[in-house]
Amino acid sequence: MANTPVTPIRIPVRAPICDGLHMPAEWAEHEATWMIWPCKPGVWRGMEKPRCAYAEVAKAISRFEPVYMMCRPELLEDARYYCGDFTTLVPMDTRDSWARDSAPTFVVDGRGGVAGVDWIFNDWGHIARYEGKYDEPMGLHVLEHLNMRRYAAPFIIEGGGLHTDGEGTLLTTEQVQFDPNRNAGFSATDFEDLFHAYLGTEKVIWLGNGLEDDETNGHVDILACFVRPGVVMVHDCTDPENNNYAVTQDAIKRLEAATDAKGRSLEIIRIPEPAPRYHGDWRMDLSYINFYMCNGGIIMSSFDDPMDEVAYKILCDAFPTREVIQIPSIDIFAGGGGIHCITQQQPKGAPLPVF
Repeated sequence: MANTPVTPIRIPVRAPICDGLHMPAEWAEHEATWMIWPCKPGVWRGMEKPRCAYAEVAKAISRFEPVYMMCRPELLEDARYYCGDFTTLVPMDTRDSWARDSAPTFVVDGRGGVAGVDWIFNDWGHIARYEGKYDEPMGLHVLEHLNMRRYAAPFIIEGGGLHTDGEGTLLTTEQVQFDPNRNAGFSATDFEDLFHAYLGTEKVIWLGNGLEDDETNGHVDILACFVRPGVVMVHDCTDPENNNYAVTQDAIKRLEAATDAKGRSLEIIRIPEPAPRYHGDWRMDLSYINFYMCNGGIIMSSFDDPMDEVAYKILCDAFPTREVIQIPSIDIFAGGGGIHCITQQQPKGAPLPVF
């Protein structure tokens, strides 16, 4: 998978696992959802459509739980116009709008306490365009705003590269973790040790590559996710002429062969791929997997595609106790990600005291 590490991986003495903390599953009860107001026109070639789409996602989530929208101070009036009173605006110096990746990943102690893991963020490994502290301080700023304990992680990762069942099993991809522009020289064992220390996981299920033209270079949250313990939903491309075919069939084979941290074989729910769509010359990484679980709800994408209805029915069947809301998302994916990418859940509980 990767070469022997150049230097031993050192885990700080005070990692979350030392305090009995772990990352809960996304379906665990939320305190709130965090989002970031779009502020980078070059990403979309215009801002009205993505801002309308973000506002629709925030409005849908607000039916189930509070939404906090981080926003550049000079854009507060603009955000207020689109979002009305269904979000709480939080002034912050944002540079992009992917809360899943630049906001913290929250961990819980099982006794009602919540803290945050602040990953190193380097623009998804795009070193050539890295702008110094390109949204890297966002995790710190959110935790300071919440007056919540912060665990600074010693390696580069984004929330979209992780998915957990809350019972010790983590899904991720080799493409993300072994990206030489992220953590060059780390081995699979290094990552598994780090995930255990910072997320409390006991087993990692390694998938291979992500979807074609995924700007994040392989995030798992557009390829596969847990539905509940022992059940995984996976993006399924069935056209051998499609570049996603080999990727998704490899993922399915790995999942079929895997067991979780409890020793269970996995039930696999396949969800179809929508037809390829392009933003200029770039193929958008459209996927129904990139949905968001909130308290009592599922917020998922539609793409004006024949598979929209099929995917909606699959999610309704997979989540019979939740209301499934489908939102047109082409204008979100044109920026490089989907509904799950632009949201980050804060688990229910009280902030643990700052060190």
